[in-house]
Amino acid sequence: MLNDETITQIADELVRAGQDRVPVKRLTARFPDMTVEDSYRVQDLWRRRSEANGRVLAGRKIGLTSRAMQMATGITEPDYGIIFDDMVLDGGCTVEWDRYTHPRIEMELAFVLKEDVSGPNANIFDVLRATEYVVPALEILDSRIEMEGRTIVDTISDNAAMGAMVIGGNPMKPDAIDLRWVSGILYKNQIVEETGVAAGVLNHPAAGVYWLANKIAAHGDVLKAGEIILAGSFTRPMWVDKGDTVLADYGPMGTVACRFV
Repeated sequence: MLNDETITQIADELVRAGQDRVPVKRLTARFPDMTVEDSYRVQDLWRRRSEANGRVLAGRKIGLTSRAMQMATGITEPDYGIIFDDMVLDGGCTVEWDRYTHPRIEMELAFVLKEDVSGPNANIFDVLRATEYVVPALEILDSRIEMEGRTIVDTISDNAAMGAMVIGGNPMKPDAIDLRWVSGILYKNQIVEETGVAAGVLNHPAAGVYWLANKIAAHGDVLKAGEIILAGSFTRPMWVDKGDTVLADYGPMGTVACRFV
């Protein structure tokens, strides 16, 4: 376990990397004894500093929940990160590409909670009862740590690579559609780049939400009413460049799009 001074040093480095867009060297190469617990300590310190500077918690993201994402990253366990309100963008928005370190895009479903979900024994029925709407979303991945050779420890420290999210389409009640069979087509500049089905996320996208509720219960935390929970990607990450237009088609749930400039 790393000492508090080292945790603070890492958090400071990641804050600077988010400002100057220069990723820091891989943490696990520099601190080979760093643990998952250490990485969540880094993330928590970054969160507390952000809130002290006026940022407002909007929800959480869950990452690496699908086989597609695990194969793409070589990491085989889920992780989670924080979503602040300034990370939530409306569909059809224009996104400044330079704000991120060569961003990537994923297709996901977002759960909007009307009730708290608390662990450590939360299950899928708790999540579905607590969900007001499920909406289509795009996640914009960012990276404050170099990509080559990253492990789960690096990714968690980097707020699970969360950059921003774009929401759109048709909000639907969780019992109005079979969430396992929600499918998506991801276009870049009118070309199909990825397709997927939401069951790729732990066999049901709500499974990631109760996994998260149970995970954070160990830290005395709960998923609260009003939060937006990104349930995890069911496509591989897609690289985007300046000038690219991205559109995700979720069939009956509508479309969500953005453009990078």
